[in-house]
Amino acid sequence: MMQWIKRLVLFSIFMGLAGIAAIVAIYYLVKSDLPDVATITEIQLQVPMKVYSIDGELLSQFGEKRRIPLTKEDIPEMLTNAFIAIEDSRFHQHFGIDPIGIMRAVSVWVSTGSATQGASTITQQVARNFFLTRDRTFIRKIKEVFIAVQLEQILTKDEIMMLYLNKIALGQRAYGIGAAAQVYYGKNVSELTLAEMAVLAGLPKAPSNLNPITSPKNAKMRRNVVLFRMLSENYITQDQYETAKTSPITATYHGAEITLSAHYVAEIARNKLIELYGSERSYNEGFNVYTTINKIDQQAANKATLNNLHDYDKRHGYRGASKVLWQAPAESWSTEAILSTLSQTPDSGDLHPAVVVKVTKQAIKVITKSGQGVLQQIDWDGLKWARPFITNSRQGDEPKKASEIVAVGQQIWVREVAQKLELSQYPDASAAFVSLNPQDGAITSMVGGFSFEQSKFNRATQAQRQVGSNIKPFIYSAALDNGYTLATLVNDAPINEWAGSTAWRPKNSPEVYAGPIRLRQAMGQSKNVVSVRLVQDLGLTKVTNQLEKYGFERKNLPQNNTIALGSASISPLSLATGYAIIANGGFRIEPYLIERIENAYGSVIYQANPKIVCSDCAELYTQQENNQPFIATQTALDKGANICPISPVSAEQIAPAVISAETSFLTRELLKTAIWGGGSWQHNSGWNGTGWRAGRALKRHDMGGKTGTTNGSKDAWFSGFAGHTVATSWVGFDDFNLDLGRTSYNNNLDKDQSYGSEFGAKTAQPAWIEFMQETASSNPVVTVDTPSNISTVRIDRNSGLLTYQTDHNTLFEYFRADSVPSEYVNRKTVFKDKTLTEDNQEILYNAPTSVDELF
Repeated sequence: MMQWIKRLVLFSIFMGLAGIAAIVAIYYLVKSDLPDVATITEIQLQVPMKVYSIDGELLSQFGEKRRIPLTKEDIPEMLTNAFIAIEDSRFHQHFGIDPIGIMRAVSVWVSTGSATQGASTITQQVARNFFLTRDRTFIRKIKEVFIAVQLEQILTKDEIMMLYLNKIALGQRAYGIGAAAQVYYGKNVSELTLAEMAVLAGLPKAPSNLNPITSPKNAKMRRNVVLFRMLSENYITQDQYETAKTSPITATYHGAEITLSAHYVAEIARNKLIELYGSERSYNEGFNVYTTINKIDQQAANKATLNNLHDYDKRHGYRGASKVLWQAPAESWSTEAILSTLSQTPDSGDLHPAVVVKVTKQAIKVITKSGQGVLQQIDWDGLKWARPFITNSRQGDEPKKASEIVAVGQQIWVREVAQKLELSQYPDASAAFVSLNPQDGAITSMVGGFSFEQSKFNRATQAQRQVGSNIKPFIYSAALDNGYTLATLVNDAPINEWAGSTAWRPKNSPEVYAGPIRLRQAMGQSKNVVSVRLVQDLGLTKVTNQLEKYGFERKNLPQNNTIALGSASISPLSLATGYAIIANGGFRIEPYLIERIENAYGSVIYQANPKIVCSDCAELYTQQENNQPFIATQTALDKGANICPISPVSAEQIAPAVISAETSFLTRELLKTAIWGGGSWQHNSGWNGTGWRAGRALKRHDMGGKTGTTNGSKDAWFSGFAGHTVATSWVGFDDFNLDLGRTSYNNNLDKDQSYGSEFGAKTAQPAWIEFMQETASSNPVVTVDTPSNISTVRIDRNSGLLTYQTDHNTLFEYFRADSVPSEYVNRKTVFKDKTLTEDNQEILYNAPTSVDELF
């Protein structure tokens, strides 16, 4: 007996030594293929790029893998236990491998010849996920074992678990439990229920087959297995088990948790990151990009732009249903079939697909994608606008009943207006809107079109469109720099400019001419021929040089007199930047969109360094020795941040003055007149500026702006400033051959918007006004200081000369100190084109008597 025991012991020792020898042999066989396990501490998880607003709203994320890296403190212990129970119940006891599991896998491989039985611990899965492929081979398994043992020697159990939970693939492009909780439940991991945790813990075995969205039955069975294992391991009680086991599968797909819609902004940020760091790094290193836009301005721009496009579209008529699903007498579709079809049509902008299921005299019933089959009604107020579209300039008769507009079985577009549904349609026209801070060029909102999904072309930055009368403030500023004043008379009369045998005859719109007219009034009423006469007098060189100061590229400026009427092609952003220079006192700021970039660890790796307006820097800053940066003196700091918002500020950061403070101030005055008009309404001599709608709606006197309409109404513009915001609105067609057209009278629309040609004040300005209304609370009224070199004197409205009178035919006007008129009108009381002497005899006032005197 003892002999057999001795033999058995010797045999065991022999087999043990043989086993050790075999392991050593295998180790040296695969050693050259084993990675340096220590590098796992340097491996960065693939985390998508995220783009935020300046106030932390998520705009978009870019990257193939959705991942939200978490720390141990972020993850509920119950969720960790769920994974341990189902994946590796002896995780805290083993040294990287589970011998029992390995023996089971080996026995299956020996008996079947294939590696179909898994026995990987969580540590082994980490080894495989970070260093190996998923091939089911013996050699791969051996490598996995060696790597797992090494990992246990250099990492703690908590570190291994965090690597596992942040790396594991869980379906729907979600990697790690942070992303999975968001994708399947729209929650943070701390908000998950026990049943939801068990669903996620069951996914690693087969993410596709156990997907709770596409395979809820499979997911439920797997969840219950996880719950049973948690009960068996005493991680949960019997009551918790019973409650969670009976819970329904509630997972639905949740995209990235976008909290602010700004797709065109996010796309610019994405392209900038790729330019700086390349695609591979940009999409995988977890960069967080903070843009300059803010939630209030962006939401206002979105709303205003879409509302304005819909209003334009409604004026021009209804183009019909997007498709017909069935027609009478065919049998109506079931609710399930309708919802299935609607689910395949994505929302677009603020539009939602719907199907008409009932039509009454002046109302319809529809099923919408989000209504879960519940019938929703559109009343007559949401239908009556829809007279037939014929062309952009021709519409059919106003409808009398709903059946003239839609029919049962049609798929249509609807939108919500004042908490009620309204029939709508996808606009044919396009639009752009951009706003910025004139003090440093920070873009605060940007809309590049109706729908980014439909067209990624960013009209705010990429569209080069003729600007019409939006060009006039820059031309007038050139005149102010060359001897003109706000009171200079220019002849508002028809022009014939001959080039060989061809005559160019620019006209006012409307074709009304006032004769000699002050420069201020000419701007307010947008007199085309006055702008042409200014260009003729100044010459193209002076005009284009002035336009270049505002940042407009010479290649986009026509070298002929049509530049006076806005034939230059400029993007909305460039145009807004030009207006910002007027608004900020003449300083050349540069628009920028990215405020900073942070890496995945929160460190700032890029910080914007914008040019800022600092009008008093010559007095407030002292140059230190050895060309050191400008440092704010105590005097500067005492005066406050309104002058120098960033302190200290380097000399290179100060925006250069490209227009004098006096010219900028006077040009602002011209733009205020374009809003408020002039004259005396009380004495029947008042007149509106072309932008009068803004004055009526906003009732603030720190704003100015200019309408713009191009030939044939192909482009409609409004640009202007209010408070510390400058904004530009554009409406037009992407197809240059199409014009905005005109509309006939429609009793069913607002009378102010219902008929006539489309033009800047009617077609583009409403978006600007709505934007300024929505942002008024964050854009207080500001007071602009009058430059010290500007004087105020009383002048006669008609002649622009000095006057002793103080009645409604006179006004106070601003002048440069060296350009104040020296001549007085030669009679005391002036009424339009005649003067009354003290004995009431009528004689002409002392104004120019010949058109030639006005050039």
